[in-house]
Amino acid sequence: MLVVTVERKTFLLTGRNLQQNQAQCERPSAEIWLTFAPIADQSAQYLKVTLDDINWLSVVFMVVAIPLSFGTTWMLDTLGLRITLILGSWLNMLGALLRFLGTLPWVGYKFQFPTVMLGQTLGALAQPLIIFAPTKLAALWFPDCQRATANMILLAYAVPACITCFLATVGIRSSKPPMPPSASAESSGSEAFIHGLKLLLKNRAYLILLLCFGSGIAIFTCFSTLLEQILCVKGYTNDFAGLCGALFIVFGIVGAGIVGVYVDKTRRFTEVTKMGLSLSTLSCIAFSVVCLMPDQKVAVAAVCSLFGFFGFAIYPVAMELSVECSYPVGEATSAGLIFVSGQIQSAVYIILLQALTKPLTEAPLSTCGDAVLSWKVPMMVMAGLSTIFTCCFLIFFNTRYRRLEAEEQAAYETRENSASTTYEVVGT
Repeated sequence: MLVVTVERKTFLLTGRNLQQNQAQCERPSAEIWLTFAPIADQSAQYLKVTLDDINWLSVVFMVVAIPLSFGTTWMLDTLGLRITLILGSWLNMLGALLRFLGTLPWVGYKFQFPTVMLGQTLGALAQPLIIFAPTKLAALWFPDCQRATANMILLAYAVPACITCFLATVGIRSSKPPMPPSASAESSGSEAFIHGLKLLLKNRAYLILLLCFGSGIAIFTCFSTLLEQILCVKGYTNDFAGLCGALFIVFGIVGAGIVGVYVDKTRRFTEVTKMGLSLSTLSCIAFSVVCLMPDQKVAVAAVCSLFGFFGFAIYPVAMELSVECSYPVGEATSAGLIFVSGQIQSAVYIILLQALTKPLTEAPLSTCGDAVLSWKVPMMVMAGLSTIFTCCFLIFFNTRYRRLEAEEQAAYETRENSASTTYEVVGT
């Protein structure tokens, strides 16, 4: 009877994360974060602001998340999953409602953008509370053969914020299952937060992953945020840019599903992460070339699909790899710092790429509206950054799977103790 109860709660918690999270590199609260990015020029006209202001609706997620992330890791390791997830759900819902109010015509154009920005800020406050949860949830509620798959499920988000808030508040009744599914779950988050940070800063493999995969998250953030502005210069419509973004996500979910199951069976975290980073970098290079060509819809759509397929696929694996190489540091701390690294680099990359654009005097194919910019140099820089950090990861990263080793050792000791007890009983 106990097993059935645990399984039901496991599915409920997984479903709640499924509704709340995304991967991108990455993208929790994506429906709030990226609402305006696919129609940046039209959003700027409707809200009567500049394109830079619209981009700040995305950048605010990185700016807010960086300082808040440290508090979130403490909350998950100290207060538990339940309180953290419910708080994130309510902030997400309130942010979504404020953004809706800000787009209503009767609000007045002077108050529309500030109201939308306030809603975005609340969504940004919710982001780390939500995105840090999957690795903690996978460690506490799932055995080692299901963790990557459990992390993969977070990519399939589709339920509105209000429904998710209700499900989180009513459905989540505990932070941990009655019985731990693995040996490491018993000691999850056992290291104190500050001590855990010190251990991470001394861990060479973790620092390489922190920098290199954080850069990968930043590249994905830039792609998602700037996609429409890049494509419109060569005559691609907002509808086509939205289609490319959808293909990016859909193929990413498919890739994450395939890779998650494969890694759970083989436990080849390092090999899969290196392969995924390499292939996503090749896709990034291909995109930086084809996006500058007009009338290449098939090629652009295909490259966006491949970029999502390979890039999204490694996100849950890399999150699990961060836990494996840093155990016994708490899952929220090790995975959370990866996210912080990605957010810092995302903000820097977006500002850098925007600064490298140049106004175009002639762009006969443009569908961008008033602001027509050349993205040739920024795209080459983005491809170069992706290549550099991927090469560093391929060359320098290597690690033991510390959590799996600890679980195998615990299982071996359990078998030895059981055999010893059986021998004593038989002897008497």
